[in-house]
Amino acid sequence: MLLNRCLLSTFLLLSAGAVAAGNLPSPNPFLADSHNAMAHNDPAQQDAVVLAGPSGSSRQLSPEEIQYLHTGPAHFGQVVSGVYPDGRRVLWGNGIDRIVKVDYESYELIDEYRFPGTEYYDETRADASIEKFDDNNSGFFALVHAFREASKLRDLANLYTVLDRDHRYYIGSKTGLITAYADEDPSDSGSKIIKQGEFQFPEEITGPVMGLSMTYDGWLIAATEHGHVVAMSRDFSEHHTLRLKHSEGAEEKATKPTGYGWIRNGFAIDEEGGIYIASQQHMHKVVWTGEALSTSSADGAWTAEYLNGWGHGTGATPSLMGFDDEDRFVVITDGEPQMNMLLFWRDEIPADWEQLPDTPDRRIAGQLPVTLGDASLTEIQSEQSVVVSGYGAMVVNNTPRNVPWYLPERAKGLLVGYLGSNPEYQPYGLQKFEWNPEQRRLEYAWTNNVISSPSSVPIVGIGSNRVYFIGARNNKFTLEALDWDSGVSDFYYGIGGQRYNVMYSGTAIDEDGRIHYGTPWGRVRLVPKPPVETP
Repeated sequence: MLLNRCLLSTFLLLSAGAVAAGNLPSPNPFLADSHNAMAHNDPAQQDAVVLAGPSGSSRQLSPEEIQYLHTGPAHFGQVVSGVYPDGRRVLWGNGIDRIVKVDYESYELIDEYRFPGTEYYDETRADASIEKFDDNNSGFFALVHAFREASKLRDLANLYTVLDRDHRYYIGSKTGLITAYADEDPSDSGSKIIKQGEFQFPEEITGPVMGLSMTYDGWLIAATEHGHVVAMSRDFSEHHTLRLKHSEGAEEKATKPTGYGWIRNGFAIDEEGGIYIASQQHMHKVVWTGEALSTSSADGAWTAEYLNGWGHGTGATPSLMGFDDEDRFVVITDGEPQMNMLLFWRDEIPADWEQLPDTPDRRIAGQLPVTLGDASLTEIQSEQSVVVSGYGAMVVNNTPRNVPWYLPERAKGLLVGYLGSNPEYQPYGLQKFEWNPEQRRLEYAWTNNVISSPSSVPIVGIGSNRVYFIGARNNKFTLEALDWDSGVSDFYYGIGGQRYNVMYSGTAIDEDGRIHYGTPWGRVRLVPKPPVETP
């Protein structure tokens, strides 16, 4: 435990330096005291942490360096607790059928809480499905198997979770129910999971919960697919509600199943109570005043239109860029068939700012098409948050290389999800943009179109200046590490076959530099041995 305490001290010192440099927001004092207390790590939703990830030469990881834990389906994310009174940490995660609590050191299951009334998926069923994908992950019959596996995701309603400083784990739902889970003994990291409380939204608040976060004064914030925003005290004794501008008729604007409604993704929160929510054609700043939710410009709120030729709006969770005295933006990709990278001025628009050509709103500070270095490209959309670190913003290509003629449009995600490692389908390409504060313009930084991130959500390890994600080579999954400044591949680690499919999961780095991610059936932790130093 002494080593962990030393690492934590180093982490806190590095964090202070990163905040001073304007690379990261201040820690939210009401969230778990860790680098990863919620989806996309923190309320800024940058997918960047001050920690250093692994380093070394490209190689195949040994079985001892790959830890796999069966958790049931759809454990796309997990969160890391603060330190308990017994000196330990745990990992919390949930999927369709259960919540799991896992020991941070040993990676062993401490407890699982099965959701009542849901089908339970055991490891035998998971292993049979994995074996089938290993036998064949290309063509019609593989797609049939992928479709059957994906059908259970229709029950997924708790993608966004929050862990607070008191080890309470909050989960949203399709039905507007927010539930808090906790430890049976708050002082014991190894105790059982219990349901501690719940809050059902009022009847007039409709739509599945599409995002859950926490303000810097400790209020839970939720947004629904239909444009409702709800602020709740952590004990659920008080709540406030608001409906976003332009949300009239949002109930009828879902063009696909859940996830393609009027609000499709989570949202970002800044330290002053700004809540940044993207709807199908507008970027919204709602303000939490400490007493109420507001859309009034007098409180600093605003709404700005963005281009939406695709018709489904952005696929990105808004990310914050710029802190302290830096230029401050909220970042998304837009709804054009060939999406643009977009920066919106987060606060007051500079008085001398002139509206950019071909933009629908003066608040847009930068708008550049995602090209991936291919002049012939006419269509690309990403279903992930924009990765932001410093003034850099990066997107990945999630468009499959080939789509069978018989596959419906809405099923294209199967190709990069369940079948994404197969060279027939796997997409290639990542592109980084950079804000130039001297010229006050958004510029292209680099493109890497030879590396594949089929469906992984990348993360920047600021301590090692790399962006990490789960890629694929030769129909096997890999950990890829690119230099954040240049986009050049530093190294990759071979992981393995379909048991290790990333399936739209977020890549995470823990306090000890280990990599975590989810699979269709479980969780993976990579514990690469440090490189051997030669004399």
